Amino acid sequence: MTEIPEAFSRSTVEREGEPGAAWLARLPRIVGELLDRWGCVPDGAVMHGGVGVVVPARRRSGPASVLKVSFPHPGNAHEPDAFVTWAGRGAVLLHERDDDRFAMLLERVRASPLAESGDDDEVAAVAGRINRRLAVPAPPGLPRLRDRAGSWERQLREDSRESVHTLPRRVVDAAIATVRDLGREQPDTLVHGDLHARNILRADREPWLAVDPKGYAGDPAYDCGTLLKSRALSLLEAPDLRTAVHRTLDVFTEAAEIERERARRWSQLHAVQAAFWGRRHGFRIARSGPRLDRLTEFADHLACLLTEESPKRL
Repeated sequence: MTEIPEAFSRSTVEREGEPGAAWLARLPRIVGELLDRWGCVPDGAVMHGGVGVVVPARRRSGPASVLKVSFPHPGNAHEPDAFVTWAGRGAVLLHERDDDRFAMLLERVRASPLAESGDDDEVAAVAGRINRRLAVPAPPGLPRLRDRAGSWERQLREDSRESVHTLPRRVVDAAIATVRDLGREQPDTLVHGDLHARNILRADREPWLAVDPKGYAGDPAYDCGTLLKSRALSLLEAPDLRTAVHRTLDVFTEAAEIERERARRWSQLHAVQAAFWGRRHGFRIARSGPRLDRLTEFADHLACLLTEESPKRL
């Protein structure tokens, strides 16, 4: 019987309530049935992310794999569709899928994320190159980011009006302008949707491969904002935050071969949304207390920095 990590069980119940507890009760049986169906045996300790467990497995004849089972949620539904489209190009290979159970058998890579690199330029450059490789025509049926523009704008206006915050009006207005200028018309390009440095892992087939995509169709520059938000703890240690932020933009956009100004504007929107989200819900790494205050203050500062006109390339 598969033993589910206690920390994962606790966070799932906190987030999902009774439905989460009921799913956790079924999860060991689900894992066992899928391993049997796909001819696998467990091959290591169970790991987990925010919404799913990852079981190292080995087929009786075949390469080392991992079984990933996620909590059933619409936000997780299109991950296998993205993997099918990429077919191993810049991302892990998909071997098997069970959409009803939100489960996949995936290529195994190393448990060594890009986030552990001590070189900020390497993080930005690798993420940019992965972004470029993943930017392929999106298949039909994926959620289109352009369809979210209306709800983004409504939420920004509501948060600005009802939340206690310190963001200048011009910063919120710039985010709304980005939604109007870039959000409503986007290409049908496959976008990872959560491309941060912990979702890029060392591998053997290629140096780095992406995992955990959301699977959207939209503007590839959208994911630059995801990367910048995820670098909060590293950027907070920079001697000059403004220089560090724009350096990350420079390196990422050059490697990704995307327009820097588009990436800046998407990143500014992400930062404003994060500033409001933190005030409403907290962040996964900080729900309350001084750390949450520090991260919210960082999101505010990042949003303000990214509202400025881009400086001369560093």
